[in-house]
Amino acid sequence: MSIEGAIAQTILAGFNKHYRLFREVSAAAKQRFERGLWKAGREAAVARISMYDKRVEEAVHAVRQAFPQAEQDETLWPRIKIAYIGLLHGHLQPELAETFYNSVACSVLHRRYYHNQYIFWRPAVSTEHLEGERPTYCCYYPSARGMRRTLLDIVTAFRLLNGFENLRRDVRNLLAALSHNFPKSWHPQPNFQIQVLNSLFYRNKGAYVVGRAINGSREFPFVVALLQNAQGEVYADALLLDPAHLAVLFSFARAYFMVDMEVPSAYVAFLRSLLPDKPVHELYTMLGLQKHGKTLFYRDLHHHLKHSSDNFVVAPGIKGMVMAVFTLPSFPYVFKMIRDHFAPPKDTDKKTVKEKYLLVKYHDRVGRLADTLEYSNVAFPLKRFDPALLQELQALAASNLEIEGDELIIKHVYIERRMVPLNLYLQHADERRLQHGVREFGQAIKDLAGANIFPGDLLPKNFGVTRHGRVVFYDYDEIVYMRECSFRRIPPPRNPEDEMSHEPWYDVSAGDVFPEQFATFLFTQPRTRETFMQLHGDLATPEYWTGQQKRLAEGVQEDVFPYPDSVRLPRDGSVRTDDQAEDDDVVASGLLEELLP
Repeated sequence: MSIEGAIAQTILAGFNKHYRLFREVSAAAKQRFERGLWKAGREAAVARISMYDKRVEEAVHAVRQAFPQAEQDETLWPRIKIAYIGLLHGHLQPELAETFYNSVACSVLHRRYYHNQYIFWRPAVSTEHLEGERPTYCCYYPSARGMRRTLLDIVTAFRLLNGFENLRRDVRNLLAALSHNFPKSWHPQPNFQIQVLNSLFYRNKGAYVVGRAINGSREFPFVVALLQNAQGEVYADALLLDPAHLAVLFSFARAYFMVDMEVPSAYVAFLRSLLPDKPVHELYTMLGLQKHGKTLFYRDLHHHLKHSSDNFVVAPGIKGMVMAVFTLPSFPYVFKMIRDHFAPPKDTDKKTVKEKYLLVKYHDRVGRLADTLEYSNVAFPLKRFDPALLQELQALAASNLEIEGDELIIKHVYIERRMVPLNLYLQHADERRLQHGVREFGQAIKDLAGANIFPGDLLPKNFGVTRHGRVVFYDYDEIVYMRECSFRRIPPPRNPEDEMSHEPWYDVSAGDVFPEQFATFLFTQPRTRETFMQLHGDLATPEYWTGQQKRLAEGVQEDVFPYPDSVRLPRDGSVRTDDQAEDDDVVASGLLEELLP
């Protein structure tokens, strides 16, 4: 065997080990859900995030140890790449294997080889129509089986060891929800079927059935959320039919799903049909394949730059004291660089800021923390930077920049989805939007507290509003665990002079937080302040925060639902539908006319 072939095999062996371990952790989510091992689930999620870098390090070490010439003779790498492509014939994760190869090659060859023929700048192997030993999804035919039996088959197909709390009730609820959400002017076509992915999607305390109904030329996505009661019995908690609800469930502000996938590209293709507006890189990231998500995002960025002409500019909003932030108006993301120096009162350093972002990377984001893509040594076309932006970046973060010919190299950058800063949203909001924004703001803080996160800087400028109206936190330089805070009540003034003083008359230690100051400190407008106190006045009391700390210390994992209460299914037995006393086939024929538009 040639040396190029041997190196290629070494790299692929490293990837195969990585994906085998990735699947083992993901598949074990079923057992963790069945046993209610929520803490173990969080630990597994953290471990899975770090797997990729460990396997890359192992592969780099193996290549350097066995083939020192791979680092010394760069002319080997075009032939290594060709040999590697040959090994991917018939491989079930070729796109992920290519990304793994890039990671190893760039570590061995260093930055100067990021943009050349030595790596997979474009995919070399197609993933279209890849299939493993097991089909990616199952098909169900309600016209033949009956709708009730079809739903029963779907929710029991995953063979969870837990019993159902009330399976008959759950099927009735699902039927009633379908009837409520779809009009009656519908007729089944010969191809009417329901397709369901073969693995449940596990995250936090939930398991999700993901599928689509097909009738004629139309497709209708759906998700059934399964939860457990205190006795460990399973119940259907929600049926998601609105694409906006699905987009929130699969959003960039939540931790990654655990899904057992033999062929990940087939799962992504299925999900793309449910969420056509969601970029492919976000779908891979949402499935826990964030390294390949980064690869696809980088390709998307360069494709967009090639097909656009607007310039990078300073991002709108109040400037932060830690980050220099810029954006490309035609591209829905912001780019954040750590400043070289922080103005008072910021008392931190670059190392600490990076640690805060790393904390978020490994933490459960519960739909309230923006996912961040972190890159090193990124090359941008220099001519696409607005002169005012370039001047600002050189003034604020010169150590993070290099100019090489016609390219601007940014040594370290965070990239996030662009959102409307909450302060700007509230500033221009009418009464309805004001109520919504403040309600979401307070709920975001509560969701984060339940996940053991105190944002630190609660100013609305550090929160953003997504296109689905969700409020998400995105400024992480002061983020801390709840246990690191001491929530205190402000002592009464000792005399009138204390009350008039601009300085506190009481001792303040590191970690002290005084919730009574929140409303006044966070909102300058009386109307907004009053709305906050009406909707979330409990956040302005130390008792709320100490109570939450106690629950965390007791190991309580809060329920944070990635869907609105309006789609949750009742559990009190009060639901009654016309199908309860009828034969399955009669029920099916009646519901089929109401199921889909």
